[in-house]
Amino acid sequence: MVSRRDIENRVPITLSLILATVMNSLDTTIVNVALPHIQGSVSASQDQITWVLTSYLIATAIMTPLSGWLSLRVGRKSLFMISVVGFTVASMLCGIATNLGEIVVFRLVQGLFGASLVPLSQAVVLDLYPPQQVGQVMALWGAATILGPVLGPTLGGWLTDNLSWRWCFYINLPVGILAFTGLFLFMSAERGEDKPRPFDFIGFGALTTAVASFQLMVDRGPTQDWFSSQEIWTEAIIAAIAFWVFLVQTLTARHPFFNRALARDGNFVTCTVFGFFVGVLLFSAMALLPPMMQDLMGYSAFQSGLANMPRGIGSMISMLVVGRLIGKVDTRLILVVGLSVGALAMGMMAGFSLDMTAGPIMFSGFLSGLGLGLIFVPLSTLAFATIPPTLRPEGAGMYNLVRNLGSSVGISIMQALWTSNTSVVHSTLAARIVPSNPVISAALPRALSLTSPMGAEALNGEITRQAAMVAYVDDFKVMMIISIAVMPLLVFMRTAKMAERPSAQHMAME
Repeated sequence: MVSRRDIENRVPITLSLILATVMNSLDTTIVNVALPHIQGSVSASQDQITWVLTSYLIATAIMTPLSGWLSLRVGRKSLFMISVVGFTVASMLCGIATNLGEIVVFRLVQGLFGASLVPLSQAVVLDLYPPQQVGQVMALWGAATILGPVLGPTLGGWLTDNLSWRWCFYINLPVGILAFTGLFLFMSAERGEDKPRPFDFIGFGALTTAVASFQLMVDRGPTQDWFSSQEIWTEAIIAAIAFWVFLVQTLTARHPFFNRALARDGNFVTCTVFGFFVGVLLFSAMALLPPMMQDLMGYSAFQSGLANMPRGIGSMISMLVVGRLIGKVDTRLILVVGLSVGALAMGMMAGFSLDMTAGPIMFSGFLSGLGLGLIFVPLSTLAFATIPPTLRPEGAGMYNLVRNLGSSVGISIMQALWTSNTSVVHSTLAARIVPSNPVISAALPRALSLTSPMGAEALNGEITRQAAMVAYVDDFKVMMIISIAVMPLLVFMRTAKMAERPSAQHMAME
């Protein structure tokens, strides 16, 4: 609970919380456009550089369910200040990193500390204001959460082109310092509970091991020839054993990591599974587009950021509109529309070519953001529609864990498909270039002549470029198929009566 001092200082406290939220939300997208520059700086391969994204997402997924228990143990102010300091310091370390391993480790630390920022800030804001003001304040707070996807790509591109990719991390320092100072000066401390509810460390440890091993298997698989490698087998076996331990612990422990009642709610389980695939669609395209635009089409980081900005604008528009539709229109119908718009966007992206302008990228991105915005809020509302309020904190932890896991696994799988398809398509295209064929020789420009080493090298580069584009297009086709394939899950979702249904804004932020 909040004190009288907190009520008196709620404006500076709220501003500090919003700064922390902006810092966290900005970091989910600002790095995307800088990936090709980071890749060149640390000499990483295309599949390795995605670890910069997946390490952050997987750390956030693992740590989010622990946030509630930690806040009871050490107090919300203490945990918030620790999280802000840890996130800010980790951002600085990412900026000064000299190799891929350091960046991945520091991004992992960043995700561990940043996981508590959004749920904690939401909880404090809800306590600070009377019910009649909560809607306005949560709208302002919600705007901060979507500010990152809107401004992140453009800001990241400008910083990368005009300063360095390292400033995509350094920019968190002044924001973190301001947020910490505001909380330190204005927010009152509260003691943690002497005897907080028991925490299932065995279940948490088993789940963490399973998730980490599975993610490592998916990340390393393309470079290790998958199950031809002993390493991949080892990671798969560890993930399977750890997940089995987690299941047994959840079914038998007196105080499991997640309440067993959540698994008995079919509606919540269906929505959570659906959320996994939403996670796949949410970040995969944003991870694929900047390298495609910068490496294959000659865009600068800032230009690719500008071209990706309509995606965030589309999400912002649809999330503002959908709040007015919840309760008036069947929530499942909104999800159908969102999935259809998203599938249409992916279908447009499956028609990309190397000679197109930025128009198709911007329009399809806007549609994609529009579709995801129509999915995000209604799905969160449906997921919590049938579980009792006492289970919502644990449900929010599980729901967000699975969605973030879908994001990290989705990025890894799409990158693995891209790597494999690029190699296959390159071999297919190269096999058709026969030097003795006069038609081929006549069709090739002089710069790509097969009779000179430089021409042959240039030709191989162009074949690689074409093969990479085909592989990107194939990834977009897969995401379009996923958008359509998950629609039947909507049949198993149930809505609650209006009196029982939590507010759309509240559930969206959980």
